[in-house]
Amino acid sequence: MTDRVLILGGRGRIGSCVAQDLINHTQAQITVTGRQAIPEVTARQQGETRAQFLVLELADRESLRDAIAAHNLVIHCAGPFLYRDASVLQLCIEQGVNYLDVSDNRAFTRKALALSEQATTAGITAIVNSGIFPGISNSMVRHDVERLDQPEKIHLSYVVAGSGGAGVTVMRTTFLGLQEPFEAWIDNRWQIVKPYSNREKIKLPAPYGNVGVYWFDMPEAFTLVDSFPVKTVITKFGSIPDFYNHLTWIAAHIFPSSWLKNPGGIEFLSQVSYRMTNVSDRFSGIGVAIRSEVEGQKDGKFVSVCSTLVHENTAVAAGAGTGSIAELMLTNQLNKVGVWPVEQALSTKLFQQTMENRDIKISF
Repeated sequence: MTDRVLILGGRGRIGSCVAQDLINHTQAQITVTGRQAIPEVTARQQGETRAQFLVLELADRESLRDAIAAHNLVIHCAGPFLYRDASVLQLCIEQGVNYLDVSDNRAFTRKALALSEQATTAGITAIVNSGIFPGISNSMVRHDVERLDQPEKIHLSYVVAGSGGAGVTVMRTTFLGLQEPFEAWIDNRWQIVKPYSNREKIKLPAPYGNVGVYWFDMPEAFTLVDSFPVKTVITKFGSIPDFYNHLTWIAAHIFPSSWLKNPGGIEFLSQVSYRMTNVSDRFSGIGVAIRSEVEGQKDGKFVSVCSTLVHENTAVAAGAGTGSIAELMLTNQLNKVGVWPVEQALSTKLFQQTMENRDIKISF
């Protein structure tokens, strides 16, 4: 029986990269959805017999239910996830269909995880927060944690060059992340942190070098606390060229908060930023770098374990992170009923195996 995969929002940069990864690494039949049929997309798919395009509105619940029922894995790539509820996952549970998403929003993640008991009863595997960050980054942390006897502090840093190759979506996600202060687990208690504050310089492998990063709200800020017995979890984000960091800081600290809470304001800032990166991408590139550092006890000594990743295309790396998990689910190598963040579902052995198969190089 041929596997059939439904990619919601598969017309976007991330969804397209997930689809391409599945074409490269599985034999699945793939259905890519979007709100409108676009000739360029259709033409791009004509040479690939295992992919088809389906016009689908997520708000059309009946059509969405029928589409889900016709597949055995659904991959939700239709962000920004701040604007999404868990209805896609609920339909997957109703239809007994496995689920995977690229969500990057704390509130959405909580809604999805709250359905774990229902997913267990339905016998489906559902994994949230796949992709590059969160996603590959979570598995890097798991690897580092497993090298210690007692982990105490997790420090994750992400840096994206220009647009990251992910189109305007990455801009929307960044500005949406500036809207509200958020809770961070620091010294064994939840503390309120202002987004894009507390700049620090971290050292990344070439070609990045020393880069500024800032506090940023990510779902792993709380899933890693649930996953590992640590006292502190820090999640920070930065951009290159560095002047984008300063512009984002101004948006977070000087602009009236009403601007960032207005969808029109978010869209305006996102479109302006995207046009700017269309220029700067030519010299900055569209890559991504991740640094995971876990401090703790090993053989009675306090040590630090670090891993890093550098990839030339953020969207392609995200596609590999999600596609690798989809491949494992389709081949039944990853079968864990319930709803899970990546670090709780994916073993380090399988993670390293799929990354090697995709030539994703991680320095441990």
